Amino acid sequence: MDERAIVTDDARAFGEALPDGGALLALDVGTKTIGIATCDAGWRFATAGTTLPRGKFGADRAKLGELVRARGITGLVIGLPRNMDGSEGPRAQASRAYARNCAEALKLPVLLWDERWSTLSAESAMIGQDMSRAKRAERIDSHAAAVILQAAIDRLAGSAF
Repeated sequence: MDERAIVTDDARAFGEALPDGGALLALDVGTKTIGIATCDAGWRFATAGTTLPRGKFGADRAKLGELVRARGITGLVIGLPRNMDGSEGPRAQASRAYARNCAEALKLPVLLWDERWSTLSAESAMIGQDMSRAKRAERIDSHAAAVILQAAIDRLAGSAF
């Protein structure tokens, strides 16, 4: 594996793997879809993107690789679905495996970020925008990815590496 392609839940280690900063891509990996969000190279604002249908990893890798190249992505932030007590179950293990596959395939560092409350937070924001139930269902995963990414970049921007 590329030495830069680390997988960590430590924001400091992730930031050190990105010495020049750069645009980040966040993934909210579900069993059927992958919510996508991006941020600017200055790590100020996360923006919800699209939602991709989840397929076999080879198909996902191709789509994600296109996004990485097109946007000049330097790192990934992937939601880690912990249980409310902080423990990790099968979904967290699956996310860790997906993160390892992404790091190896895309040759990028990956930050695993606790995603508890991200979907609820995204849904509350969309309700506050008076978004219809149908549009919320269609966009919830990408908005949850944006919540995950914003929390991560807020932590990264507040750290001195």
